[in-house]
This record gives sequence, structure tokens and C-alpha cells, in this order.
Amino acid sequence: MGRKSNKAKGKKQKRLEERAAMDAVCARVESANKLDDPLAAFPVFKKYDRNGLNLAIECQRVSMLKPGTVDWAYELTRANMQTLYEQSEWGWKDREKRDEMTDERAWYLTVRDADSSPLAFSHFRFDVECGEEVLYCYEVQLESRVRRKGLGKFLIQILQLIANSTQMKKVMLTVFKHNHGAYQFFREALQFEIDEMSPSMSGCCGDDCSYEILSRKTKHGEAQHSHGGGALRGLLPLREEEEEGEGAIHLSQPSPSSPPPPPSIQPHCLCQNRNSEEIQGWERDSRCTAV
Repeated sequence: MGRKSNKAKGKKQKRLEERAAMDAVCARVESANKLDDPLAAFPVFKKYDRNGLNLAIECQRVSMLKPGTVDWAYELTRANMQTLYEQSEWGWKDREKRDEMTDERAWYLTVRDADSSPLAFSHFRFDVECGEEVLYCYEVQLESRVRRKGLGKFLIQILQLIANSTQMKKVMLTVFKHNHGAYQFFREALQFEIDEMSPSMSGCCGDDCSYEILSRKTKHGEAQHSHGGGALRGLLPLREEEEEGEGAIHLSQPSPSSPPPPPSIQPHCLCQNRNSEEIQGWERDSRCTAV
């Protein structure tokens, strides 16, 4: 009887520890979402003045964007992404994409020229995936005239910087398999790895899925997985030969028509008041990015 009682106490203690750990994860995500400007502490990253460009970069919640910016961002996304979506099993869904881009949890990096005209953006969120706090990149979209100038890579580096400063464990994104340029750019130039929750790793749907989920750990994620040991990689330096290879790069995230992942890799937690349908399977969005 005593042995059984001790076992029950052990299980209860483990549950309490797991709950405390998840509460801490959610607290870090909520703290990041309460920031006025995640880029405020890094003014040097608020401009991009290389390769013939002289641009300003701002970081804002979707609710703080200038009038018309979301409409511009949506039209740019559709122009860059619709064909890629239609080549996948999901298809392109106007209303769902617009709803995703205007969700109150959305943050935007917006790049403007001297006339304040927008030329590029990244839509990202602070979120919880598989019990870890992450920065998830939904979009990186560039106008054609500012591509192949290192700007897309610079925006991803800013996301890495923000993820580090807010104690997120990694930066995540999703890429279409049939977008070979995007896959090569993130795997080789930016050293992203196939994430353990990607279909090819989890066994969710394997080769039948048209996407891979990629991620790169921050210093906090590296420390957690190495128990404080090992060298931590910093932000990647921009190199001219890598900038030249940067073109139209597109990422994407499962849509409602995609098969949900098994319970062992459910991507979202309850800390952001998600409804039960979102928690049961993939959240209803289509994270896509063109660099």
C-alpha cells in the first residue's frame, strides 16, 4: 500500500512539474506579446542601407499598421504565393489568408523606402509549438525590385534576434517542397534544420505532404538541448555570394484540408485562449513566405 501511495505521489509531482514548466513557457510568450516594439532595443537593425538600398524597418502589431498596409501586404502575398498554393493540395483561399494576416496575434516587420512606401514585410507570431516557446515566421514577402539584395536574409536575421531577446527556443517556418529555391536558401544559407514536428520526421503524412517544417534554435533552445554545453551559433553574417542566390522564396503552413498531426505532436497549447478546434489539430492558417 505504501509503495502504491508513493507511486501516485510521484505521478502527481511530475504532473505539477510539467504544468509549472508549461506555465513558464506560456508566460514567456505572453511577455513577448506585451512588448510595444520587440525591435526597440536594436536600433541598428531598423535600417537597411546596403546593395544600393536605403530602407527603414519597423516592428508593429497588426493593429498599429498604417492604413492600407495590410491590403498591400495581402496583395503582395497573393501575387507571390497563389500559384504555389494552387500547386499544393491546399489551394488558395482568399478569406482564410486575409483572416490569418489580420489576426490580433500577428506582428509585422515592415520595410519602407524614403517616401514611406512599403517594399517588403514579415508576418510573425510568438507562439507555443510542442510545448516550446517559438517565434513562428508566417510570411516574408518582397517586392520584385528589392529581391536579390540581401534584404530577405536580413529580415530573417532580425527574427532570429527578436527570438533570442524574448527567450524563444527557436524560429520556425514552413516551406513548400516544390519551392526548391526556398528550401535551399533556408537549409544552406541560413542553416535551418528539418524540425522534429515536420511530416517527414513525425510520420504524420510523409511524402504525401507538400511541405516541410524548418527551424533554427536560438541560444536558449541550444542551451536547453545541450544542458548548457556546446558552442552557440550567433546571427549569420551576410555574404555576397549568399545574397546573390536569394530570389523569390516561399514558405507555407498546413491548411484546414491538410491531415492533422498525431496527438504526440500537437503544435499549439492552451495559453492563448485557442478554441477547441484549433487545439485538436492544426490551427487554421497557411503560413507562407517569399524572400
